[in-house]
Amino acid sequence: MSTSVQNRRLNDRSPQGSLLYLGVVVLVAALGGLLFGFDTAVISGTIGLFKVEFELSAAMIGWTSSSALVGCMLGAALAGMLSDRFGRKKVLLLSAVLFTVSAVWCGLAVTVGQLIWARILGGMGIGIASMLSPLYIAEVSPPRLRGRLVSLQQFAIISGILGAYFSNALVLHTGLSDPAKWRWMFALGAFPAGIFFLLLWLVPESPRWLVKQGLVDRARGILNRVAGVAAADAEMAQIQSALAHEGASLRELLKPGLRLALLIGILLAVFQQITGINAILYYAPEIFKAAGSEARSAFNDTVWIGVVNLLFTIVAIALIDRLGRKPLLVMGTIAMGLALVLVGLAFSLKVSGVGLLAVILAYVAAFAASQGPVVWVIVSEIFPTRIRGRAMSVATVCLWAACYLVSQTFPILVETVGSAVTFWLYAAMCLVTVVFVVLFVPETKGKSLEEIEARWAK
Repeated sequence: MSTSVQNRRLNDRSPQGSLLYLGVVVLVAALGGLLFGFDTAVISGTIGLFKVEFELSAAMIGWTSSSALVGCMLGAALAGMLSDRFGRKKVLLLSAVLFTVSAVWCGLAVTVGQLIWARILGGMGIGIASMLSPLYIAEVSPPRLRGRLVSLQQFAIISGILGAYFSNALVLHTGLSDPAKWRWMFALGAFPAGIFFLLLWLVPESPRWLVKQGLVDRARGILNRVAGVAAADAEMAQIQSALAHEGASLRELLKPGLRLALLIGILLAVFQQITGINAILYYAPEIFKAAGSEARSAFNDTVWIGVVNLLFTIVAIALIDRLGRKPLLVMGTIAMGLALVLVGLAFSLKVSGVGLLAVILAYVAAFAASQGPVVWVIVSEIFPTRIRGRAMSVATVCLWAACYLVSQTFPILVETVGSAVTFWLYAAMCLVTVVFVVLFVPETKGKSLEEIEARWAK
């Protein structure tokens, strides 16, 4: 598309805005979530294969499985600074390149060391996409639709997870040798990564970032297209007013009021992980096999986890701008805790098969309808525009640090205290999360990003 055509389109002063254009932009950005989900879940099908080939201990299994999370922390830490300086779109393009290179390298790895380094590189792509995709969507979306549109990021993540489960199951049923199977499971991620890279060239830069750079006309043109003239004018006034009163340093977040925003962002991100979701997503086949299921049945049960995750994410998207963020978080986290208690009981009573699958699916459904999308929505909303990238980096680094802790310690906990106690520990974290949300997390439904920012200033 030529620059002149882009400029004409961006300066289209439609009175209502174009939902089609907004939808396309958001869906392309959400593909970062799809790659995030695929790269996160694909490891679940490979663990049982490469641990045999490389003769790994429980601690080494944990490190190989969670090594990508070191890259996630690094990618998330760099993404905020880079996106505030160079723009959201350019850094998302970088994440697509990292995803592609990592997938190919994993497929070619011949030693566990090579696999770990390739996973760390892919983790950097995950860290960037996990922070920037929801941030970009939040900055381009009208307030009335922002919750549902940012939730599409979680829908894309779950679609990527489900895609990984399906592709793993399909590869498992081929006639390939076991070493070839796990390499192909990883390598297939290069195809969606390449598509993401190509489609990103079609979307505009974030209008809020453009205003921060002084490119007001370009920003107004984008807002005209996605929200209509009247809404665009109102948003431009709010953005410019907010930027005029903001400093550029992260020290701004240590001021009264904004300290609470930072605390909420960090703790919500941490609670999303230490309530156990990635223990399920990373180790699902191994969990089912530990309960007595055969390998092929374990992989098939894992696909059901992806299906339920996807369906209940749709429920969250339908409710988040109607019911609100806080009620979904509270009700969903209570349901998660109850389900985890039942998962622990299932292991304690040696229940396997359909019984174990049912309670795990109940947990996944509760997570998908609450913490999965809602945490990303709130974290993308609560920070000031000028430092939103770097502030989200702080929260996202903490999220991936907590994810690393869970993924690294899960096989060790299972080996030392048993599966039942491990899941009961995650249930206790759900109780802590509910108390925190009730006491400290504000409702942001229907508010512009600048109105949310002004709340902290008060």
